[in-house]
Amino acid sequence: MPNNDVRPSFQVLTPEQINRVHEIVLKILETDGVRVDDENAKKIIEKAGGRPVENNRVQIPEELVNWAIKTAPSEIKMYDREGAYAFELNGDGSQDAVFGVGVTNLFYQNPENDDVIPFERKHMAIATRLGNTLDHYDTVATTGAIRDLPPEVADIYGALEMIANTRKTLILLINDPNDFKNVLDLYEHLHGNLAEKPFIIPYFNPITPLVLNPETTTKMEETISRGIPFIFSNYGMSGATCPITPAGTLAVLTAELLAGLVYSQLLKENTPVILGSQPSVFDMKNMGSLLSPQYVYLNIACAEMMNFYQIPHAGSSGSGTGWAADILGAGTAWMNHLTSCLGKVGMAPFVGGNLDSMAFSPTLVVYANEIIRQSRQLANGFSIDDESLALTDISKIGPGGNYLASKLTQQNCRDTSHMSKIWPTYSIEKWQEVGKPKAEKLLQEKTVKILSELTAPIDHDDLLGQGEAFISNLDPSL
Repeated sequence: MPNNDVRPSFQVLTPEQINRVHEIVLKILETDGVRVDDENAKKIIEKAGGRPVENNRVQIPEELVNWAIKTAPSEIKMYDREGAYAFELNGDGSQDAVFGVGVTNLFYQNPENDDVIPFERKHMAIATRLGNTLDHYDTVATTGAIRDLPPEVADIYGALEMIANTRKTLILLINDPNDFKNVLDLYEHLHGNLAEKPFIIPYFNPITPLVLNPETTTKMEETISRGIPFIFSNYGMSGATCPITPAGTLAVLTAELLAGLVYSQLLKENTPVILGSQPSVFDMKNMGSLLSPQYVYLNIACAEMMNFYQIPHAGSSGSGTGWAADILGAGTAWMNHLTSCLGKVGMAPFVGGNLDSMAFSPTLVVYANEIIRQSRQLANGFSIDDESLALTDISKIGPGGNYLASKLTQQNCRDTSHMSKIWPTYSIEKWQEVGKPKAEKLLQEKTVKILSELTAPIDHDDLLGQGEAFISNLDPSL
């Protein structure tokens, strides 16, 4: 049967270029190796054939890398907190891109006036409920680093707010390995078996360039022992932690990802792993990061490499250098979300950060929900078959007629009319009549309204009470 679906796509690398990058990545791992700072992890890799060299470096041979690639699952099914199927990630990149709210910001950007204030526990609850409410987000990530609680308890109380305020799949970013174990214990206490129908995906990263740090390897061990899928992702800045050239950055980041894959499969064969990168370009002038077009094609190129390896992918999400939900933030969001939908990106789980991803913006999250909707529509394309070509209608109505009363029009008008949930459609006369409103002002008002109407899941109070009791029992001083 012919494929009658028209679907636009965005491709960066040719098959020949993918093979070339793969060859270089294998060479990096086999000749330069990676630094493994955890002695136990280092011994595990060496026992499997890794060759030790000076300064905790281990060379990883090609056959070990290829074994890990073949061993890792190419499909991962995720669920919501209530056990309902949520989405599937495929190594071939065939599924629609999965988007999520999050970013571990240090600040919260007030939607009423764009003021930036320290991120607090209450903001975690707000952000999580917002992600739970908006229909084009599939996951909710750790949205901020809570700063109105002592550091030793901030992560676990933040995790409690997440599980109590959404039913959606959760992406967990926990810094301290001890806190990480406590968070998983908390979730098992509140939910039960976390592996049976997994609804959480822990997220951790190596130190770029080419370092498997103890914090990451320890959290990997804890996660794998419980049978939970996880994201192993890296942050690379071209010109700082990576070579300044896009190709060099892609090679280093891919080598890091495969090193993490090797270690995960050595810990337990068939461990479900999601690999990906958060690439950027180092801003030599301001000593920060730039989200330039380079990071977009690196994001897609990384997804294509994971497609080559048949490993599920998690990439960049469009949080960036906007000052608010402004034209800067919108430009970044559009560029990232559209290319993610057109490329082979599996997950884009960290939407909502402004000001170099330092400030969580509910307004940007609301706007990005609209962008994701339209990006998915564009990526889904359309069909060309006998029915959609409308040959019967064309012949019946003929020249000079109209199609308003057509049965085909009636059947499909709702599918082709995609009205914005944020902005009305104004004629020039109507726009002038209502005072020539600015689009940003209407977006702001819509966001404030949505936040004022947020509701918690029905079991929120029960989960919160049980969770706080559990945390207190960990340490009475907490």
